[in-house]
Amino acid sequence: MSEYPWGEATATGVGSHPGADHAEAIRVVFGELPALPYLPELPARGVGADLIGRTASLLVELPVEVQPSGWRFADRPGRDFKRARDHLVRDLDGLEEAAQGYEGPFKIQVCGPWTLAGAVELRHGDKTLADPGAVRDLVGSFAEGLAAHVADVRRRVPGASQIVVQLDEPGLPGVLAGTVPTASGFGRLAAVEAPIAAERLGAVLPEGAFTVVHCCAPGVPFGVLRAAGVDGVSLDASLLRRRDEDAIGEAIEAGTAFFLGVVPGVDSRLPDVDVVAKPAVELWRRLGFPVATLASQVVLTPACGLAGASPAYARAALAKAREAARVLRDDPGE
Repeated sequence: MSEYPWGEATATGVGSHPGADHAEAIRVVFGELPALPYLPELPARGVGADLIGRTASLLVELPVEVQPSGWRFADRPGRDFKRARDHLVRDLDGLEEAAQGYEGPFKIQVCGPWTLAGAVELRHGDKTLADPGAVRDLVGSFAEGLAAHVADVRRRVPGASQIVVQLDEPGLPGVLAGTVPTASGFGRLAAVEAPIAAERLGAVLPEGAFTVVHCCAPGVPFGVLRAAGVDGVSLDASLLRRRDEDAIGEAIEAGTAFFLGVVPGVDSRLPDVDVVAKPAVELWRRLGFPVATLASQVVLTPACGLAGASPAYARAALAKAREAARVLRDDPGE
């Protein structure tokens, strides 16, 4: 894809924020990241505000509940499912108010299907990932629910020129490597073959949205993501390895957007903007791509979510990413 929904020198966030004040979080996002704001997630609010519960609440005809071991499919929607839906609806109501008059691309985040399948248990206790038929059912329900969610966001943010959908898949490398633990914790679930992983991931990508997969774990499976048809990859730049660079180069050449995490996600001393931008500039230079494409194809972000940061640091980190993104356009070097 050669056309990106955002302009040059754009920054955004990964998704999660500290605290429990969603109205304040959304104000921070629109204030600090006017080129690509997003719907923040506040997991500190408890059950249903977490990534797994929030996304599971979108599933169609697959209600969930919380057990001591975590989220599990249930016979009927109960208190936990309702709490997760209520959090999301309140957040969307707040978004609708905050986004009045906004025009431009807008990003939402959901848990990806493979990470969800590795986290939610079936009624009898095995993880969904252990049962290929259950994974198929999950993917079908997920695709329907995510499409409805995207349509709802479009209605609530009428000025959105494009919806960017980020699927968080920190568990995907483990799914492919066969390292996801069983529900008991004593064994490991069988590895999923790359073509199946790509097919199932591709099946949930909403039509008409610009899709990005975020994976802040080592070993991002670039080949699987490209085969699935995603438009962009979001990752922690500090975890990139030289042996990844052939795959990264192929993806860049194919027009894949890169969301590079270059600002620490927890409180720390923030370096100068040139230092923050350096991993993106050096990657582009090492791979031999023209600097003229850097500021449009790369979006700068924190390394991961900001749920573990202080509110003041979260704001500062987003501002630093925004300022560093200008370096990609204005002073990337030769």
